Amino acid sequence: MSANRPAAVVVLAAGEGTRMKSTTPKVLHAICGRSLVGHVVAASRELDPEHLVVVVGHAREQVREHLAEVDPAVRTAVQHEQNGTGHAVRTALEELRGSGAALDGTVVVVCGDTPLLTGETLKNLSDTHGADGNAVTVLTAEVPDSTGYGRIVRDEVSGAVTAIVEHKDATEAQRAIREINSGVFAFDARLLVDALGKVRTDNSQGEEYLTDVLGILREAGHRVGAAVAADHREILGINNRVQLAEARRLLNARLLERAMLAGVTVVDPATTWVDVTVSFEQDATVLPGTQLLGATHVGAGAEVGPQSRLTDTRVGADASVSFTVADGAEVGPGASVGPYAYLRPGTVLSAKAKAGTFVEMKNSQIGEGTKVPHLSYVGDATIGEYTNIGAASVFVNYDGEAKHHTTVGSHCKTGSDNMFVAPVTIGDGAYTAAGSVITKDVPPGSLAVARGQQRNIEGWVARKRPGSAAAQAASSARQESGQGSDRKSEGER
Repeated sequence: MSANRPAAVVVLAAGEGTRMKSTTPKVLHAICGRSLVGHVVAASRELDPEHLVVVVGHAREQVREHLAEVDPAVRTAVQHEQNGTGHAVRTALEELRGSGAALDGTVVVVCGDTPLLTGETLKNLSDTHGADGNAVTVLTAEVPDSTGYGRIVRDEVSGAVTAIVEHKDATEAQRAIREINSGVFAFDARLLVDALGKVRTDNSQGEEYLTDVLGILREAGHRVGAAVAADHREILGINNRVQLAEARRLLNARLLERAMLAGVTVVDPATTWVDVTVSFEQDATVLPGTQLLGATHVGAGAEVGPQSRLTDTRVGADASVSFTVADGAEVGPGASVGPYAYLRPGTVLSAKAKAGTFVEMKNSQIGEGTKVPHLSYVGDATIGEYTNIGAASVFVNYDGEAKHHTTVGSHCKTGSDNMFVAPVTIGDGAYTAAGSVITKDVPPGSLAVARGQQRNIEGWVARKRPGSAAAQAASSARQESGQGSDRKSEGER
């Protein structure tokens, strides 16, 4: 256990976020594969707190349900009326005390709408708080433009925080200060509990402000300190869709930078989007216009893109995936997918297999070296090794009520324009003729032919489409071949 392990982290996530103009609670809007509050919870977990409490209010059941999915160990405290940040923290502490938790140590308070905040920054805040012996430590940031933010006023000698002055109340000298308040704090737990009981509501909003605790503790002779975030963008809060998009861009750039420094080639970061849960191996390459989402993994030497979207998909070493949409699929080492392929959940391509141009696959196992090169649908199927599926083939898996399975063996050669009407099995080494509708099992090593005999009706165009371009072309062809345009077929004589 870390010596600086906090007693608790409190995440404030009770607000409605009306400026988002959405039926979705603000903290549940997502960027890079996680909700806003999900990012904050993940960063908070890096502190390894004894207790992690999220204060919920607006749409609390929806937020609670989401939290139970992303981190089942999270506790929630309900702020029935949004009476300010101080009231929210008091609600969280009362929830903990009601469950018998003894709060002794550090309590870190973070905002649920700051998805760029990192665990590293929170650790620095907690470490600074303990090392400096502060009653409260403010996470601050130095910004290029501090307009509209609360300024951090420090004692010139000790560096202690003497005041947080809101922009409207600041003097000209104070407005020149670029260090601002982030709204993230580390408190001494016992002092916090006592000070919250002294917070008043005689302000314009009639609310309990958490920042009032700083003044109460300072007046009681306790030290208020600060820890400066290394990157001011980490403290950005999200209040509308414009800020949501900006945070997504910043987080995406951070994720891609991390990948590139680890040995991944990202040809065009500006058009490449990844989730926080995506992973790479060294020498993977991502081409422009690519989205990698969910638990997608790209293996060593693999190339993904351009213009591809992979969700919860594993791409093996040295595989190639281009112009492809894949969801819940597995692409084996050295396999090839695309261009313009669609891999649906349950698709597994073994090593060196191919799903080619305009191929759709779903819930199918494709053996090593097997190729489905073009214009085909493979659904609910198992195909063996080194088999070739002819162009324009369809695995007819649905009878209108239930799905059925097709099995194709190893080293088979199936003709173009085949229909495999499931359930059906094609034995190892078997062939099927082009244009066949396969409704019965084909024994190993056999050739299956399932099509009608061809019949040519000569002179049909001249009789049925007289004077048409086709009729004129046919007449010319007959004259050139010496057959004559008035030759009758055997059936007409």
